[in-house]
Amino acid sequence: MVRQLAVPVALFALLAGILLSFGVGPLKVAPVDVLQAIGVQLGLVAPGDLSTRDISVVWNLRIPRALLGAMVGASLALAGASLQGLFGNPLADPGIVGVTQGASLGAVSAIVLGASALGYWTIPVAAFLGGALATTLIYLLARPGRGEGTATLLLVGIAIGAACSAAIGLLTYVADSAELQSLVFWQMGSLARVGWTDVAAAAPVFAVGVGALLTMATPLDMLALGERQARHIGLDVRSARLRLITFSALLVGSAVAFAGSIGFVGLVVPHVVRLIVGPGHRLLLPLSALLGGLLVVLADTAARTLDPPSEIPLGLFTAAIGAPFFLWLVLRRKPRGAP
Repeated sequence: MVRQLAVPVALFALLAGILLSFGVGPLKVAPVDVLQAIGVQLGLVAPGDLSTRDISVVWNLRIPRALLGAMVGASLALAGASLQGLFGNPLADPGIVGVTQGASLGAVSAIVLGASALGYWTIPVAAFLGGALATTLIYLLARPGRGEGTATLLLVGIAIGAACSAAIGLLTYVADSAELQSLVFWQMGSLARVGWTDVAAAAPVFAVGVGALLTMATPLDMLALGERQARHIGLDVRSARLRLITFSALLVGSAVAFAGSIGFVGLVVPHVVRLIVGPGHRLLLPLSALLGGLLVVLADTAARTLDPPSEIPLGLFTAAIGAPFFLWLVLRRKPRGAP
């Protein structure tokens, strides 16, 4: 029963969280006024006593912020679940194993070097390429069957993440004052600058990436048996690996490009989902996407509400949640009797 209701309940919770975020913040807007503001913008109702300020806050600030937050959270959680299946390692996470740092390096390089060949899409494409390169290197060096599994994955990820962080530090050193402001945004993660233009630009990318990874449930279940066994039962392992790497990097790169570096979502959410529905990817993937979106929406709502008028950077907020969880997970996996 729990498994059958998990996805509908998660979908309802995500929608409720998004609607809640429309009215919560330094300026509180009643639920009725939120609905009226939306109706005014859609031309369905008259403004009545609702102020122009309330309408603008709801429509121009909070709705695009919540929508992009849901897409970013869903993307990071889904990419995390997919990478864990690809690597055969439950500790794989875009932030821990260096994928996020690779995407950040791509975005930061585009900012500091003044790249503009693709216009608005220059930074998202650069972030995607950085994430794809990092994911490919990690897979080649720490894929199942090589080294010592978890230890190798973490060490390779730490090395790649450190190299990317060093390159980001060098670019930060040579950046001018205007570029430094943008770099702070990428390093801490935030949805404060989001508008409808960002939502419109991000939605197709996220739709393609999420849609593609949701179709990978059966290949991921087959890969869980091992690459050799997966080949024997008819899986094109090379094609499956390429798709998983490409679309995971696309989602992580897009999330970094539009919201900066937001860590631990891809680690925490899939593990919570496994506790609820088990390891089967047919439920794990969609439920991870829904709960990941919910986590980021709620975290962003709290980040802008706890210390008004200032905002806690979203990346710091999720790290405060995820770091203790990661420590608990590592200690929980420690063999019994180990010193």
